[in-house]
Amino acid sequence: MGFLGFIYFTFIVVVVIQFIFYVFVFGKLAFFKPQKAVSKNIAVSVIICAKNEAENLRRFLPSIIEQEYPDFEVVLINDSSKDDTLEVMQDFAKAHINIKVVDVKSIEAFWGNKKYALTLGIKAAKNDYLLFTDADCKPVSKYWIKEMCAHFDSEKSVVLGYGAYAKIKKSLLNKLVRFETLITAGNYFSFALAGSPYMGVGRNLAYSKSEFFKANGFINHIKVRSGDDDLFVNQVATSKNTAICIPNGSFTVSTPKVTFKEWFKQKRRHVSTAKHYKLKHKAFLAIFYSSTLLFWLFAMILFVSLYKWPLILGLFLARLTIQYIILGSLSKKLNESDLLLLLPFLEIFLIMAQLTIFINNLISKPSHWK
Repeated sequence: MGFLGFIYFTFIVVVVIQFIFYVFVFGKLAFFKPQKAVSKNIAVSVIICAKNEAENLRRFLPSIIEQEYPDFEVVLINDSSKDDTLEVMQDFAKAHINIKVVDVKSIEAFWGNKKYALTLGIKAAKNDYLLFTDADCKPVSKYWIKEMCAHFDSEKSVVLGYGAYAKIKKSLLNKLVRFETLITAGNYFSFALAGSPYMGVGRNLAYSKSEFFKANGFINHIKVRSGDDDLFVNQVATSKNTAICIPNGSFTVSTPKVTFKEWFKQKRRHVSTAKHYKLKHKAFLAIFYSSTLLFWLFAMILFVSLYKWPLILGLFLARLTIQYIILGSLSKKLNESDLLLLLPFLEIFLIMAQLTIFINNLISKPSHWK
């Protein structure tokens, strides 16, 4: 077997792997028909940890305060900010009796570690059910708390939500950021539906305080700078205790990065936590992303060489077709349908970015949060 023959047969294997992922993994979410959860009106503590976020708090905190929910408090954690974040928090607390401020001072052992600040905030929360978001996030509706917390019950102690990024017209970077977010959400929602939840995002995540303390908080990965959301979920989430929440009213929208440098730095920090996932999750993710890379690489080699090109074209188009069908349904659920027009381009661009991030993380460690 020559070089092109090897590439050809490997390409077939890669296409089969991609089919399996899109049909049997992403398909879990694409064709998922959620039943409307019944609101239980349980007492909830909304947790927001902020570091140098004064302007974002002024802009977005009112959307939290104005939630239509009968029993909730807002725990604002000031993580050693250098701007007037604390003063803004205190002003809001004076105006609203359901706001509690936790002022965290840096200590040498946990300098720059968000998990330390979050732990203090969680301890200060008066309610057992905790709902997390970021200072630069805005719920898309007044029923965010209601939608997310309706999924808690005697078995479900972890709820995974969708944290979208705001759309910016005529911005290629914005579409790339949102496409990466869509693929990531497709992965973690689908794996949860398949009975193997592995991560969530702190922009929209809920779990019980009892679950937090049962796991001894973040102690298992306290030395890892990032991962207060995905690593914790990877540790505690199971097929029985985890639910997903995908009604549009349950989404949050965050302010996206507006330069490639800022986004690249953010993704380096996020990607660095993946190596701490459970082995089975690392293996599945590695297979998916490597097979995507090899699909495009081998397709280009075979097309240029014209090696059995009718068969290659058929496999190529079949994979794109199933991808469009699955991601079309998935993106409609998550209100990201406008990304489909640039799907092949965005995928190739994302592969290149992820490869660059992976290489950079091997060379040097990403910085801690803010």
